[in-house]
Amino acid sequence: MEQPEQPRIWPDRFKRFFLNNKFVLFLLILLLVGLNVMVLTKISFVLHPLAVLIKTIVLPIILSGILYYLLNPLVDVMEKWKIKRGWSILILYLAIGGILTVVVLAVIPVLRNQIMGLIANFPMYSENVRQQFEELTGSQLFGQVQETVNLNWQDWWGTISEKATEILNTTWNKLGGFLGAFTETVLSIVTVPFILFYLLKDGKKLPEKILSFLPIKSRTGAMDVLHDINHQISSFIRGQIIVSFCIGILLYIGYMIIGLDYALILAIIASFTSVVPYLGPAIAITPALIVALVTSPVMLLKMVAVWTIVQLIEGKFISPQIMGKTLKIHPITIIFVILTSGNLFGVVGILLAVPGYAVLKVCVSHIFNWFKSRSGLYDPNNNNLL
Repeated sequence: MEQPEQPRIWPDRFKRFFLNNKFVLFLLILLLVGLNVMVLTKISFVLHPLAVLIKTIVLPIILSGILYYLLNPLVDVMEKWKIKRGWSILILYLAIGGILTVVVLAVIPVLRNQIMGLIANFPMYSENVRQQFEELTGSQLFGQVQETVNLNWQDWWGTISEKATEILNTTWNKLGGFLGAFTETVLSIVTVPFILFYLLKDGKKLPEKILSFLPIKSRTGAMDVLHDINHQISSFIRGQIIVSFCIGILLYIGYMIIGLDYALILAIIASFTSVVPYLGPAIAITPALIVALVTSPVMLLKMVAVWTIVQLIEGKFISPQIMGKTLKIHPITIIFVILTSGNLFGVVGILLAVPGYAVLKVCVSHIFNWFKSRSGLYDPNNNNLL
């Protein structure tokens, strides 16, 4: 009578409960990923040249990518008109150069005068705000509040005015240092037209080049990922910039109608900050509120009315038509993503938070769907989960 092979019992159990256990294998993969991350943090000096390279090229690549998504539809249209792609790009460059020349000659002097006037009049504005605040509260109520809180409001307003004026003057005096840093940035931005030219000319071939490095079996899934990423980024960039431009135009028209001072600079600030969803408009309204408040209470009411009308038009008509529901991200999620990214990466993080999250969401969604289809852990008909 043959004896059972006892030595094979433990290897079979190990294979059954560990090697064939999909959850344990998933944990092992996470452990290996964590170990790789830990090792890379210990030898970060080896990756320093790579970090410098990425830091050098990231700004031109981001700017070129944004301009590519904005200008590529125009090049495609001209190509449909039987104009060769190279000539289409050249015509587009000449048109952009002409528009920038007109803007520099016509808008920049007005913009400079408004900025200088705003800085020069800021101390007067703070004093007007203090006086209007005292008149609004009334002298008796103001005295009671002062006694209760034990605070000298006049000294408080004077301190705020001095600090704000000092900050503005310091910023203005350090403009030379800023221009030096700006010059270094320009050296990298100079490469943007050249990168953009080749992106517009050969950008459609880029996905094929990327997929050529992947195994043949993985190319179909990778193409789906690249297609979804391209759709998310293009929808956000084109839509958000068009929406911001419309907000700037509408606010400028509204400010001009009510006669608000510094209408151009305030509309430009609102247009630029509106690039950041949800938080941008809240930031943009602050300087307009200050200027309207120091002008008169009636102007403040007019400015709030203009802002409310513009936000209603943008929320009910412009954004639904241009942006639609392409990102499919909840507003609360967007706010948390912007705040977190801003704390981690500053202004650049705020600008890139939403498109970066959209790209990450696409990648995670595809990976999760692949894992569900391969693991069987989410199949209701599969009861053999261990």
